[in-house]
This record gives sequence, C-alpha cells and structure tokens, in this order.
Amino acid sequence: MVFTFYTADLVAGLRTPGLSGRHEPDAALDRLLAGSGVVWSRSRPGVIVLRRAGSQQAAMADATQIDDIIVTGSLLRGPGESPSPVTVISRADLDARGAGSIADVLTTLPQSYAGSATPGTLLTLNDTQGSNSSLSTGVNLRGLGEDSTLVLVNGRRIAGTGSRGEFADLSAIPGAALERVDVLLDGASALYGSDAVGGVVNVILRRSFDGQESRVRVATAQGGAEDLTASHLMGTSWSSGSALIGYEYQDAGALNSGDRAYTATGDLRPWGGLDYRGIYGAPGNIARFDAGLGAYVSAFAIRPGADGVARTPADFAAGQANLSNRRNGVDLLPNQDRQTAYARFRQELGSRIELSGDLRWSDRSYEYASLSGGGLYTVTAANPHFVSPNGSTSHLIAYDFGRELGPTERSGRSRSLATTLGADMDLGGSWSLDVYGSWAEEMNYGAQENQINTTFLNEALGSIADNPATPFSASRDGYLNLFGSGSANNAAVLDFISQGFDRDWARNRVETVNAVVDGILMELPGGSMKLAAGANYRRETLRNRSAAFRSGVTPSESALTFRTREIQAAFFEVRAPLVGGDFTLPGVHRLELSVAARTEDYSDFGSTTNPKVGLIWEPFEGLTTRASWGTSFRAPALTELYERVQIGAANLASPTGSQLTLIHLGGNTELQPEEAESLTVGFEVRRPNGLRFGANYFDILFDDRIGRPASSNLTTVLSNPSLTPFLTFVNPGSNPADLALVQSYLASPFYLQPGQYPAANFRVILDGRWANTGELRTRGVDFNAGYGFDLGRHRVDVDAGGSYVLEYSRKLTPVAPREQLVDLVGYPADLRLQAAARWSFEDWGGRIGLNYVDDYRTLTNVKVASWTTVDAQIRWSPSDRFGLNGVDIALSAQNLFDEDPPFYNNPQGFGFDPANATILGRVVSLQLTKRW
Repeated sequence: MVFTFYTADLVAGLRTPGLSGRHEPDAALDRLLAGSGVVWSRSRPGVIVLRRAGSQQAAMADATQIDDIIVTGSLLRGPGESPSPVTVISRADLDARGAGSIADVLTTLPQSYAGSATPGTLLTLNDTQGSNSSLSTGVNLRGLGEDSTLVLVNGRRIAGTGSRGEFADLSAIPGAALERVDVLLDGASALYGSDAVGGVVNVILRRSFDGQESRVRVATAQGGAEDLTASHLMGTSWSSGSALIGYEYQDAGALNSGDRAYTATGDLRPWGGLDYRGIYGAPGNIARFDAGLGAYVSAFAIRPGADGVARTPADFAAGQANLSNRRNGVDLLPNQDRQTAYARFRQELGSRIELSGDLRWSDRSYEYASLSGGGLYTVTAANPHFVSPNGSTSHLIAYDFGRELGPTERSGRSRSLATTLGADMDLGGSWSLDVYGSWAEEMNYGAQENQINTTFLNEALGSIADNPATPFSASRDGYLNLFGSGSANNAAVLDFISQGFDRDWARNRVETVNAVVDGILMELPGGSMKLAAGANYRRETLRNRSAAFRSGVTPSESALTFRTREIQAAFFEVRAPLVGGDFTLPGVHRLELSVAARTEDYSDFGSTTNPKVGLIWEPFEGLTTRASWGTSFRAPALTELYERVQIGAANLASPTGSQLTLIHLGGNTELQPEEAESLTVGFEVRRPNGLRFGANYFDILFDDRIGRPASSNLTTVLSNPSLTPFLTFVNPGSNPADLALVQSYLASPFYLQPGQYPAANFRVILDGRWANTGELRTRGVDFNAGYGFDLGRHRVDVDAGGSYVLEYSRKLTPVAPREQLVDLVGYPADLRLQAAARWSFEDWGGRIGLNYVDDYRTLTNVKVASWTTVDAQIRWSPSDRFGLNGVDIALSAQNLFDEDPPFYNNPQGFGFDPANATILGRVVSLQLTKRW
C-alpha cells in the first residue's frame, strides 16, 4: 500500500491526461505529473510526497523527512488502515463549506446530535446536561453524550471544560494551523481509554509548514451574529527539522430572541403552539397556591391606574392574570471574543533521535443577556404601598423586574494552555520508541450579575426592619413597590435589591506520560505483522470554587474543592496481514486481522480492561469489507463522584397540573464506570471510473449509564412511572412526618431559595443525584457515495452521505421498560443527510451543498417537520494574474434560501428545536486567503 501526501491548494485546478497499461510506479508518476508544475519524491517506503516544482520545498524534497503518518484508530505508525470507519474532514473541506470553525462542521455531521454542549442549546434552556457553564462547544457522536466522545489533538488528550470538566471544548483548538480532522465512528477504549464510546474526534494540526498564510473571514446573519475571524500562519524547514507558529482571532456577535418572531414573545399560538407566558410580570399578579394543581396561579391581576400604580381595591381584576414573557430580550447566541495560538518544532538529533514539541493556547470571553430577575414575594401592610382587594394584611406577589432592571447579565472567560514534548527513537531494525509527556489545563470563570438579593428585597419591602449593616434605609431611600407597572421604583431602591450575583471558578488539568514501542514482529505471507505496545500514566485534577450573593448581607463562598485521580494503563495492538501483496487466494485478495486491548487502573474506583478485534477482507480489488467488535467505557467524572449538594425548588408538570417539588442534587462516591459493547460491519466499493460507495452498520449497547434520570427529565418526571423510584410524594399540610422531612431540606445550608416557598405547599421530593442507572442501545447504518468526472476542462465531484438510526432505546433503570426514543424531540432523528457537488474550472471553483434532517415527533406525538437547507459557494484562486498569486477568495452562503427552522412547540417559549436546527437563517460570508 502506498500513501500520497499533498495539500489541496497544490493540486487545485490541475488535471492529468491519465494513463493506461502497465508501467513501473516511478515512470507512471513521472508521466502523470509531466507539465503540471508538480514533482514527487519518496520520503520513505510507502510514502510519496507531492511538491511544487522549482520551489524551495522541491529542492529539499530528497532531504526532508515528513512526520510519521497519524492513522486514527490505530496505535501502529506508518501506512495502514483501521477496521473501523473513519471520516476525514480536511482544511479544504472546511473552507469549501464556508464554515467559520471546525466546531461548526462537527456539530452538523449526520452522526452527531447537537442537543447539548453548545452555546445555542444552553441559552435556549434546552441543554439538560447543565454543565456547559463556560459556553463551550462539544461534539456528541451517536447521541450518547458529549462526555462519551473522546476529543484528541494530534492524538493527545486535552483538558475538560465546564463545571464538571467531562468534555472537550472544540472552540479552544487553534484553527489557523488545522490540517484535518479524523472522526472515528466506533468505540475505541482498547486504543485510547476512557470516553471513546460513541467515537473519537482527532484534530490534526499542521506539523510542518513553509512560508506564510493569512486568512480573513467576515460573516453575518439577519439581525446580528456578525463574525470576524483573522489568522496568520508562518513556518520554515531546514535539513534536520522545522518550526511553525500560528495565531487566530475571532469576534462573534450575539443574536437576541427579539430578532426572530418565533422566539420573541413566548406566545407560540400564532404558529399552532401554546402560550408560555407566565404570571410573573410588571404589572404582576396576586398569587395563590392551587392545591389541586400543585402550582401557583393568579388570584388577582394588578391593573395600575393612569399613573402606573395600583392604589385602591378597584385596581385589581379577580380571577384574571397579567401574562408576561420573562425571556423577553434574552440572547440566544452569545457575544464571544476568542484568541488561539499554536507553535510546533521538530529537530533531529543525529540519525536515530528526533525531538518534537508543541504549545497550544486559547483565551475566550463571552457575555449575554439572560432571564430577568423575579419571583414570588410576600408584601405586608408594613409596606406603605400595600393595598388589598379583599382586606388581607399580606399578599404573595408574582413579579418580574425585567422592565426596571433589564435581563440579568452573564459573562465569563475560558482560558486553556497545553504543551507536549516528545522523542522518537530508532531502536534498530524496524523498531522505534515514541515517548512523550503532555500537560493541559483549562480555567473557566463565569458570573451572573444584576440578580435579586432576597434579603435586601425584604428590607426594601419593609417585611424586615432596616438593617444597620446595610447603607439602605427604606424610610429614607424609599420602599419597594410591587403594585406598579414597572416604573414605580426609584434608582436607589433598584440598585439596592439588584446587588445579587453568582460567580464560579473551575480549573481542569490533565498530565500524561506515554511510551509506545512498535515494529515488525515477523513476516507473514500477506506482509509484515506489526506490534505496538506501551504504557501510560495520567493524572486528572479538578478544582471548583463558587460565590453567591442572592440572600444575606454578605456573599457566601463555597470551600475550594480539589479532586484528583491517577490512572495507569498498559496496552497493545497487533496487525497481521494474513493474505495480501503477492500472496492471494481465490476470493481473498487481502485479509488482515487486528487485535488490541487496554487495561486501566483508576485510583478512585478500580480497574477495567477493554479488548477490540478487527478484520479487513478484500474479496477482490475494489471491494473492501470491514468488521470490528470491542468494549469501551467511560469513567465517572470527578464531579459526578464528588459534586457538592444543592437543593432547589420548582413547579413541575404532572397529570393533574403541576406539583411544587424539592430537587436534591449532588455526587455519588459509589459510582462505577459506564460500559459499552460495540459492533461495526461495513463495506466500501471503489471503481476505476471514480465511483465509490459504501455503508457501515453499527450497534452499541451502553450499560450502567451514569446520569440523573429524574433531574434530566423534569418536564416528564411526574408522569413517567419508570422514574417513580426517584420520587418521594409528601403531604406536609396533613402529615407531621412529611412536614418535618420537608423542613429539614429547607433548613439545609445547601437550599438555594430560602423563604421563597412555604413548607406545607410541597408535594414531591425528587432525588436528582448522580447514579449508575439503566442502559441505552443505538444501532443504524451510515452510508456514503461519491463520483467525480470531467466535462471538457471542467471538473465535477459529487458526494453524499448520511446516517439512518434504526434504534435508539433506553431503560432508565434496570427494572424500567425499554423506551424507543428515536425520532422523539430531545433525541436523534432517524435520518440525517448531507450532499454536495463541487465544480472547478481553471481559477474558479464552486460548491452546492444540501443538508436534510428528517421529521420527528414531540412528547405529545405532534409532528415536527423535516428541514432542508442549501449552502452555496463561489471561489476564485487567480494564478499569476493581476499580481494576485497565492490569493484565494471565497463567497459563501449557508442556508442560501433563508429557510426558517420547522416549528416546535418548545416549552421554553422559543418556537424551534435548537438540537436539530439553528435560528441563524441565511449566513453570508466572505473569506480572503493569501499564501506568501
């Protein structure tokens, strides 16, 4: 097998006359490249490199050694194939799609489910994982969770992100130096260890570069989301080494809910949905607790007079409600500012040792407008603004401060730093030793300002006496008035009550030492039998700290938590070509067997061993079949083991309306790793005329899932019988034991809403702590096809691919019934397709792409329509014209026809599903690239 390496820009627009008959390989290459301005060299056996003729690179061709070939899905270096399917996305592919980053491409792959771990799902309140505190972007292959997809950079682990540190942030990876991305669509814990259940994303950065390259990209959508990205890469090579450095800057603007009609009001009735406005507003409502519904409803709507204040009993409407949208003015995409940098060097020390190292840095800040402050507040006759329509001496007011204080303000910063230093040593013969050490760290800070401090609010209401520890005096500075329409309070009052905040800090670190020896064990009839074996040591550390000021007169800070674990691993892989080369059999042109296994010992829960077996069989040249079987696992995240306790309250939907529920969250030190078994079988056909097509069947059984089944399914938890083991139903109003139990939760220092709800009104206690629960099974078929042909001097290449999910089912607990979830909102759709046609002619090129998501259904069995969008690009790469040599200009449009996402009656009040669609609409971008 021979590998040929070249860059996309090197061969852009070039054609060969073709070749027929039998020729020696060297002579064939010479004839194919004659007159093209491209020359070839053999850097080592089985590896051919194409370079521009007459360039400095060409002059150095015979002296330059390229880095070892990285084959994702194998520990063995050099030419070879993985028995697992691998999708390769090159830098040229990324540019041709008009995408701003690799994250934009990976989250829209047919095999990916973007229902969590993206800024869009977090800001639309649809991210059920709840750990993406730093607005990171993860990838979720097969819908198994972003923490079940392993993300590597150059084959190395990177630090986790967010409050739990359980997934990798794609936006922290330097885009300026990107070479390609390999997506391994199979379990791979036998090779890479924990997290490689749904698959592996290996981001390959450039390891050598000669010259300079500058890029500028500007993009915009209707209403906002302006995006500016600029980068520069430069590098050089010498006879014994190379070095490069790259930098990228991005400024991405926010997009507000008011910029789209279906996200602006919370009232989705014009589109066939429901009205999701609530009783919290300005003017507000006098609320009462409906025991039958288990929820607060409006008893009287406050209807202020002409001066904007309710002053008499006549200013109230019994049995009516003022409905308001607390989501008014929130951002659905944040404003982000990002910088990344990457540097790498390679240096030979004599003829047997090569040193290499790299450094990656990222700094990203963000801000966005979130839900406005509000809640249920008790106002008594001690407040001079108090008025009652029924003679009561106090009322519970449902009020929202959005008109007076605006949305709460969220902001944060995420910084990452990673470095690797390694040595590659020739041990003699075919054997070599690769040793490296890596260190990676990510630090996150997040804050939510402009929140209501309930202690200060009660003081301003006059419900408690003036506190000499505060500079505020209600009798002097004014009493808070909740009987107005949003303009009844002065600045002193509002500034005093809105001093609340939440702030949190997290630092995730991964330190690794790895050693692998590989070489040829023996010669078999089909080729060389190779072995790779090694050991790995890894140390993971997570630090968390938080501060809150939502009640009390001084901020409360949580103790700094420091959690660490150590992992030791031993592993091997053997690849045995049983048939191949000059040795063939009838019906067996090639037969290759691979076996791998990895044992990992964790300091906090024990050991796990995972094998993998793969087979590649070519019955005849042009048809390749593959099969692999193996087990994988995901170790519990440190926060899943040790997460601090939190207790909160919420009204949850139930068959009788809603129930006021206590929600208990926290870690579990008894957790065991999740385990999975994967089977993949597929084929690929490649015809001499350029036609290719293939398909892969996958079957993954994921057991002992770590999750919070109750707290992750709050919209259905009270109506789902399988979740009953996580619920305790109480009636504190009539049962003293239940009352004492509820009061113990309300008195806990971990309770987040002191004084907001009376103990007697609770009906359910929900256990939402982490636990090993049931299982999940997904199986389906990935497929792809492609064909390229010439039309005179024009070249056309057509590609199509997709994924069809046959089953996505779960058992929430071992005793729960199996639920089929495919095609259900919140889970993967059964069919996703992508297709594209690329055209090139001399200096011009273009692309038309099609993206399709099949229809699916809601929890109430209402259809969400399918969604089809079209992307387009026109590209001009003038060669030696107008002094623009090395220039590439691309004008792109994603969602060219500005198709709105299909309507979804989203309980959050936004009329679309952010997991399967985007609110951006048409995005137009212009990218300029200059190679120096």
